[in-house]
Amino acid sequence: MEKSNFQTMLAMGSLLLALLCTYQQFLPGQSNLGARAENITIDTQAPSHPFPHYWEQMFGSGRASLSLRESYRHDLKAVKAVTEFRYVRFHGIFDRDVGVYNENKQGQAEYNFTYVDQIYDGLLASGIRPFVELSFMPQALASTSQQQEFFYHPYITPPKDWNRWGDLIGSFAQHLVARYGIDEVSQWYFEVWNEPNIGFWAGEPKQAKYFHLYDVAARSLKSVSVRIRVGGPATAQAAWVSAFVAHCAKEKVPVDFVSTHVYGDDTAENVFGTSQKITRRDMVAMAVKKVHDEVASSPMPYLPIIFSEYNATYMNIRDITDSAFMGPWLAETISRCDGLVHLLSYWAFSDVFEEQGVAKTPFYGGYGLVATGHISKAAYNDFALLHRLGTERLSEKPGPLIVTRRGDGTLAVALWNYAPPGHGGVARVYDLSFEGLRGAHHAIVWTVDQHHGSPLAAWEAMGGPQFPAPSQQQILRQAGQLFPPIIESMAADHPSLSITLEPHGLSLIEITQ
Repeated sequence: MEKSNFQTMLAMGSLLLALLCTYQQFLPGQSNLGARAENITIDTQAPSHPFPHYWEQMFGSGRASLSLRESYRHDLKAVKAVTEFRYVRFHGIFDRDVGVYNENKQGQAEYNFTYVDQIYDGLLASGIRPFVELSFMPQALASTSQQQEFFYHPYITPPKDWNRWGDLIGSFAQHLVARYGIDEVSQWYFEVWNEPNIGFWAGEPKQAKYFHLYDVAARSLKSVSVRIRVGGPATAQAAWVSAFVAHCAKEKVPVDFVSTHVYGDDTAENVFGTSQKITRRDMVAMAVKKVHDEVASSPMPYLPIIFSEYNATYMNIRDITDSAFMGPWLAETISRCDGLVHLLSYWAFSDVFEEQGVAKTPFYGGYGLVATGHISKAAYNDFALLHRLGTERLSEKPGPLIVTRRGDGTLAVALWNYAPPGHGGVARVYDLSFEGLRGAHHAIVWTVDQHHGSPLAAWEAMGGPQFPAPSQQQILRQAGQLFPPIIESMAADHPSLSITLEPHGLSLIEITQ
């Protein structure tokens, strides 16, 4: 037997044994020595409010041309299968490898929408609409040769001719309306540029030049149809929102939504202009609240707010985006942002992604829910669990849970054990009591943690192969599968449930008769 095959079989055997032991250890109703206990009472008749699934309707991805790849489309369909995925956002629809804009020998603009059509046809065939980011500057239209440092080096300067920028946007929109119809295109979103407040925009002064870029684009879009939705400022660090809305109001520039970005490791200085310490756990929720309040007090308080990028980190950290850490972080962020934002767009749905170059290993801290090789990460399964929440949220006491009700009356409760990234934290026992239930019920408990629905441990057990063999990839895909739920009966006279969660554990509990 070859050494590599033997090591794979040994790793698989060790993994299965570890998973079996862990699965038994954390069954509902069983205690865990050393775990901290917490009693939680859930009032099943508590007042409620609508709870739209704003966190799972839009995702980011690698640049536009990557959407033509089979691997991209495979992962897109996989994520759509477990979420309400409706919109996707990516950079670079005007980049060189899409080929939209060029100029002939006479200096006249020429448009080529061949790849644009293939890109959007593919998305629509999968049931996904584009959230169109109008970026970056076509090489032939750029005023200088300045490029961003990404692997594909997009041009980031203002246009050499502002009229041609407007003509490009108008011609692009006219083509889309002619191909897909205004009833379809009016359901898309058009966002002008990406993060103009940092290194993606070379206009100077940055804000004033970006506002002009936006003005020309927005007016060009509306000249095609007033039904086309346009917005910005698409900034990093939740910046410029107040100034942007004030500018649009003052100059009577069309705007249909506000968009911006934030990441868990953004600094308080950049987001809030303060020197306070804001943790990864708090940053996204606090930034969403900040932008909500800014729009509410603006001349256009009715504008929808879309965070068109967010994640726990903008860096590649394996112990964050590749790990079970994401479950509690996501659940807590979703809980705290309830009612404050129209859409949260997770960056990104797949590691078919090349901003830093071609992925060199399946687990490098990539942003995606799905690793290279179609390997579902813990975060993929976390989204699958949170998708099972209802559309009506019940009032609950502060704590690590979201209590919801579905249309058929089923209670769906998310419960988590947050711990910082890495291997710290302690297991916790949650003793849940359900008030207001009538008759016998049973609980269906789904769990994702370091040993359930997370392939990272299996990859590490293999020795962290940079390029896993097909047999190893199959093992990793299996380790990334969601475990079957545990079903527990509850007494009719005192319905209760005890669940032990290890650090980074997320459970979804369904209470049915």
